[in-house]
Parts: sequence; structure tokens; C-alpha cells
Amino acid sequence: MDFVKELEWRGMIHDIMPGTAEQLEKEMTTAYVGIDPTADSLHIGHLVSIMILKHFQRCGHRPVALVGGATGMIGDPSGKSAERNLLDEATLNHNVEAIKAQLQKLLDFNSDAPNAAVLVNNYEWMKNFSFLTFIRDIGKCITVNYMMAKDSVKKRFNGEGDGMSFTEFSYQLLQGYDFMYLYEHMGCKLQLGGSDQWGNITTGTELIRRKLGGEAFALTCPLVKKADGTKFGKTESGNIWLDPRYTSPYKFYQFWLNVSDEDAKSYIRIFTMLDRQTIETLIAEHEVSPGERKLQKVLAREVTCMIHSEEEWRKAVEASGVLFGGATAESLKALDEATVLAVFEGVPQFEVSKADLEAGIPFVELCVEKANVFPSKGETRKLIQGGGVSMNKTKVADPMQSVTTADLIADKYVVVQKGKKNYFLLKFV
Repeated sequence: MDFVKELEWRGMIHDIMPGTAEQLEKEMTTAYVGIDPTADSLHIGHLVSIMILKHFQRCGHRPVALVGGATGMIGDPSGKSAERNLLDEATLNHNVEAIKAQLQKLLDFNSDAPNAAVLVNNYEWMKNFSFLTFIRDIGKCITVNYMMAKDSVKKRFNGEGDGMSFTEFSYQLLQGYDFMYLYEHMGCKLQLGGSDQWGNITTGTELIRRKLGGEAFALTCPLVKKADGTKFGKTESGNIWLDPRYTSPYKFYQFWLNVSDEDAKSYIRIFTMLDRQTIETLIAEHEVSPGERKLQKVLAREVTCMIHSEEEWRKAVEASGVLFGGATAESLKALDEATVLAVFEGVPQFEVSKADLEAGIPFVELCVEKANVFPSKGETRKLIQGGGVSMNKTKVADPMQSVTTADLIADKYVVVQKGKKNYFLLKFV
């Protein structure tokens, strides 16, 4: 497969240095992407460059994922208008290990093939560098004029934010040195990244040229935005993380399921490994009956399976049915606690003593006296007679129906539903 052509039809190339395509045609090439460990999980904003590494490996080349244990101590000013809070070494080390574990699910590091992925941490080669050695051997190779001409620097010097510290100003030199180090020690001739990284990447190619007399290349992908121009990957509750501790598989699945038609057409090219014909067929089918949201469903399935697992995708589909489809009592009872809380986030919740269930409690008493689900027993009886009340997705036929510990979901919850859309979550503690 031709790597550049593959990225072109997917809309994943923003800038490409002359000679890059020819280098990739000539031989198996090593390329790297750098990730700063500012948190102990990647989020979906990182996925674009990781997908590029996946395509790179599939096309027969060798991908290197660099986790920036050293550069993470400084903070990349690209695209930022304010100085980043610096993390201590223990936090950075924890973040690096967590990110490594996530990357190992997405790239093939264990193959015997010559293009097996490699994981590196730039702290390993930066930790013994003295300041004097660095400014003597590296700093003299790049002029301040060259560094000032970079967009990420110019914006900050022209009034965006509060200026730039020397610490951040030095970032592009450190990233440039990473490229030179990998060029020397691993034969890495290409750096990949987002379009906001172009300035930092080309500093590396320039350093390789001036210091080593070598030739290196650069390729960047566009920064992904929603069709309406707003930031991709952000919701009201913050980033969409790859770690299920921060974004449950259910919420992760829902994010992709709920993207707009226009965004789905672009995201399915960028965030899945589906081939061109499959994607074009899906888009054509979607155009015929957009109401079925087939494109979004396939997108959500592919990305959720890739990041979590097929089992988590199936759970997410079943959980979606709880609110939006014909879920059964059995499928509701199969949910774990994290999924229950994710599904019913934002619905009214009531805490009830678990001791009330030991001998069984009448449904009407539970929902009126123990939890303020309904205003009165009379209204509860009337709603039940009209067939408008369910418990755990099963119609309540008798107001005096006994509720016991056997009715608990995840050993802690009961779901009460009034009408089609009004849910209440009872938590037993």
C-alpha cells in the first residue's frame, strides 16, 4: 500500500515536505510521533496521529511512538495562549507508563517483522544532558531569528496570551533534538504530527541538516474540527478519554453515535481502518436513508471495538437500548455499576436504605415514602392502572408489588420509569 495515497483519500494530509513520498517509495522508512504525557490517558484528540502510525505500519514502514518524559516537563507552546502548568517527575513517570499501556493496544510492538513498532521516552537521552552542553552543541545550530519566525512563537509575541517564557521558547529545540537523536540512533527519517507541529518538526529537519548534513522529512495532518467549526473531542463534561476510568465505554460509544452526518463522513475515514470501497458504499447507503444513522453506528462500532473491545461495544449497544430502544429487564440487569451510572447520568436519583428491602417493601411505599418519585400513593396507583409505570423495564401491574434485593441491578440500583421518557434511579446503600 502507498502510505501517502492512503492518507490523501482519507483527508489526512495537511503539509508534506518535498521528497517525502519518494523516500517512502525507496525503502522501509522509520517515522515517529511525539506525545506529551500531560495526563495518564490519551484522549481522542491524540487518535489522529496514532491512526497515522497505524496506517504507516500497515504500509510496511516502522512506526516509533515517542512519549515525551523530558519535553513533558516543559510544555509545548504550539496552539496554546498561556503557559502550561508543569508536572513533577513522579506524575510524569506515572503518565508515561499509562500511555505506554494504551499505545500497546493500538500498534503492533510484539511482531518479529522488521517494521514492529517501537516505544521510546525522550527522558532516556535528555536526562544526562547538562544545560551548558545543550546550548553549546545544539543551541548554536539554530538562530533565534529562525525560532522567532515560527507561528507558535509569533502569536505569543504578538499579544496572544502573556508572552512566552524561555522554558517554552526552548521547546522547539528539544523536539528538534529528539528528531536528530532518533535519526542518528534509529535511522528515523520522518516525523509525523498535527498541523500545529509543523514549526517544531521542521526545526528538527533543519537541525539534522545543519548538524549532521542529513536529509529528513515531515508530514502533518489537519487538526480535526467539527463541521460547525467548534473543537473536536470536547463535550460539556470535558475531553473524551481513551481510559474507561474517565470516559466510560458507553459514553465513548455515544459520542461517536451522536456526531452529525457531515462529521461522520469525515471521521469514518480518519478514525477507522475500513477500506475506501467499504466507506464509500456506507456513505452512499447513508445518503439514501440518513434517518437510520448507519454511518454513525458503524463509526461508533469500529472505534469502540478498537479502543475498548467488541464486548464493551456490545454492552454499550445494549445500554443504549435502555434509554432509546426496547431493552429488556435481562439486558438492564446485565449492566455493571459504571455503565448504569453513565446511562442514567442526569436523571433524578434517590438514596434508600438497603435494609428496607430485606423483608420486601411495597412498590407504592418505596416510590412515595422512601423516595420522592411520585407525589402521592393515589397518583401512583392511577399511573399504574393506566400502564404508565415500569420498574427495571418491566410494567408494574400491582402497586403493592413487593420490591426485594432480588430486583437490584449491580446489587445497588432500581430503575423506575414513568411514561416513555421519565426515569428515576433508586440507589440502595
